[in-house]
Amino acid sequence: MVLKNRLKIARAEKNLSQGDLAELVGVSRNTISSIETGQFNPTAKLALILCIALDKRFEDLFYF
Repeated sequence: MVLKNRLKIARAEKNLSQGDLAELVGVSRNTISSIETGQFNPTAKLALILCIALDKRFEDLFYF
């Protein structure tokens, strides 16, 4: 099952580049890119970290 996301929109709202967000949450820029394009689903832990970093609820960032 593919977990869709609004990560790119949320990141843009915070004026963060993929690299900025990656550094903030401790992953590579490639990981952020892969999540944004749907090539990779984040683990539950990473999804939570992304929500905290972007000040969003899980259901605001991710959906099926």
